[in-house]
Amino acid sequence: MEIKSVGVIGAGQMGNGIAHVMALAGYDVVLNDISEDSLKAAVARIDKNMERQVSRELITLEAKSDAMGRIKTTLAQPEVGQTDLIVEAATENEEVKYKIFEGLIPHIQPHTILTSNTSSISITRLASRTDRPEKFMGFHFMNPVPLMKLVELIRGIATDDETYQACLAIVNRLDKTAASAEDFPAFIVNRILIPMINEACYTLYEGVGNVASIDAAMKLGANHPMGPLELADFIGLDTCLAIMNVLHDGLADTKYRPCPLLTKYVEAGWLGRKSKRGFYDYRGEKPVPTR
Repeated sequence: MEIKSVGVIGAGQMGNGIAHVMALAGYDVVLNDISEDSLKAAVARIDKNMERQVSRELITLEAKSDAMGRIKTTLAQPEVGQTDLIVEAATENEEVKYKIFEGLIPHIQPHTILTSNTSSISITRLASRTDRPEKFMGFHFMNPVPLMKLVELIRGIATDDETYQACLAIVNRLDKTAASAEDFPAFIVNRILIPMINEACYTLYEGVGNVASIDAAMKLGANHPMGPLELADFIGLDTCLAIMNVLHDGLADTKYRPCPLLTKYVEAGWLGRKSKRGFYDYRGEKPVPTR
């Protein structure tokens, strides 16, 4: 089937990035959130990011203007249901995702494909709470969406080939690369990345090194563009903890036990950049390590 319109549920960092690339690729986009302020902030962020692309001559001013004109915002889920493909990009909480899909079901068209941008939750389980598990799959973009070239495509046990091929065609049209992953906890990227971050937390927790030395060691010793603790702050410590819990619960292996220090930071509300404090304090001119 040909996808012409895309609904995006959740106007946060991932949702506005997905809306950005979809609109630039020529899709009509309906961006939905429960907060009008979040929708306004998302449109402003998309406009700013596209302006940056114009200044770097990555896109033309005309392309930006056309793309911004394709983005419609709404607080009403039924409007999202009229699109050909829906990407759920809400918080990494399974119950929240269930409620979103259950609320959508009465309003979607027979041909509409449902997808989730989840970074770790079972696609088969999410699909089972809908009326179309064969037209449901994981569509996991990397952050920041406009810059990162990879999209993980995850089939649930019931996902049909037509749905997979339709999503693969979208990835190609976005000029990104698809990595097909099996439906196991955290898929490919986060199955490898988040335990590394968790191990960095243990290295800090056990006093092997402080925040600055751990990040410097991995940047200079392993040629990583960001240190693992800096990256954790960028992702969000609550998201890192949620993924570690999915791995621990889903695979029942003690090597995936979340670091108690990571849990403590999340309990304190120190979630990283988005809360201005995490492994670094972002409230001043320069980030300062908190340990």
